[in-house]
Amino acid sequence: MRIVADSSALIALAICDSLVLLDQLFDDIKVPQAVFHEVIIDGKPVANTLKDYLNGKVVGIDLTPYVINAGGLGRGELEAMALYKHLPADYLLVDDRWARKVAQLNQITITGSQGILLFAKQQGIITQVKPFLEQLQTSTIHISKQVITTTLKLAGEL
Repeated sequence: MRIVADSSALIALAICDSLVLLDQLFDDIKVPQAVFHEVIIDGKPVANTLKDYLNGKVVGIDLTPYVINAGGLGRGELEAMALYKHLPADYLLVDDRWARKVAQLNQITITGSQGILLFAKQQGIITQVKPFLEQLQTSTIHISKQVITTTLKLAGEL
């Protein structure tokens, strides 16, 4: 399976030391050039980790042939959606709520960082989701209590 990733979810997975789960769950991980540039900016959380991890996974994409409802999205999100359609991919990894809605309007199958954790637990790669979520909660990443509660319920940990 192939997954195309956006910056927010990549940062979240890097913060909770879960990038390796992507390699264990997917045969091919790709990111567009704009996402790569977003996540490696000096001062961004885990920029060096992501720079190393994304080596060989970056693909350039021309947005011109793709019709995507931009609706206030950034270039990284737009390129990620276009790359998903171009390759094609099985999933778009994205956490931003508005980007998720736009992706769904464009018939893009999405998952987020919590979805990766749940999938990893279902596959027996990890035994609990809660420690990863706790690690995310102590970071600068904002995850609503409702999303955490829902994820823990789906994981059978609440």
